[in-house]
Amino acid sequence: MDIQTAKLELMQLLLQTQKESLLKKLKDVFDEEQVDWSQDLSKEEQEEIELGLLQAGDGNLKSNASVMRHFEKWH
Repeated sequence: MDIQTAKLELMQLLLQTQKESLLKKLKDVFDEEQVDWSQDLSKEEQEEIELGLLQAGDGNLKSNASVMRHFEKWH
């Protein structure tokens, strides 16, 4: 069975079930499988993101248009 067929079958089963306990179990499985992509970043990348968030919080921002003008020469 291919993945698309499996998804369709699961969707059909989900739509038909009235068992709240089953839906909760499935939700728990999906929640456990969620990957926090930030954990895959290097320490340096995490620090750079944190710095950017601090700068944004202080109002030190640049508009998208300003950034795009800066990189226009490479397009």
